[in-house]
Amino acid sequence: MSASEIPSKDDAARNEAHNKKMQKIKAARDKLMATKTEEKGLIIVHTGAGKGKSSSGFGMIMRCIAHQMPCAVVQFIKGTWRTGERDFLEQRFSQECTFVVSGEGFTWETQDRERDIAAAQAGWERAKELISNPDMQFVLLDEINIALRYDYLDIDEVVDFLLHHKPPMTHVVLTGRNAKEELIEAADMVTEMSLIKHPFRDGIKAQKGVEF
Repeated sequence: MSASEIPSKDDAARNEAHNKKMQKIKAARDKLMATKTEEKGLIIVHTGAGKGKSSSGFGMIMRCIAHQMPCAVVQFIKGTWRTGERDFLEQRFSQECTFVVSGEGFTWETQDRERDIAAAQAGWERAKELISNPDMQFVLLDEINIALRYDYLDIDEVVDFLLHHKPPMTHVVLTGRNAKEELIEAADMVTEMSLIKHPFRDGIKAQKGVEF
């Protein structure tokens, strides 16, 4: 060991102080975790203007598949838009994850409010069936917040179902911008993705592997 590699007294003191600090943090963390003993099926909302709402939801779907937890996706609004997540799940994990597409495309593409409403309501009916299935442990309602924002679905009905009819151990994730206050109030966990920078503002279109 060269002279430069030999710890100085200052380094030794910093290391000792760091170790003591980490020991205190671990003791406090262990004490806190000892009080966390309950489990329940969560209502989870991913909202905000930033990227990552659906991506996070699909990441949780991957976890469920790895843990052999039966799961499902009901995709609102996006419709015929082929996404990597959809192709991946339908082609490789169709037995582990049920994938339902209820929309015909973004609202500015269909330009038919009645069709959009009918598609959203059909998706919600299917979602209720999947959530009510006692064997289903996790359901992702992708972009349902958009359907709720445009009042294609009744927010009071959705919240009532989640609070009073969802099986106690089933997790449900709802994604999309502009989550309504009623849903945020009912949820157990809410994450808001904040937009700081996005390449779309600089003329960069949505790209495979990043956006879809």
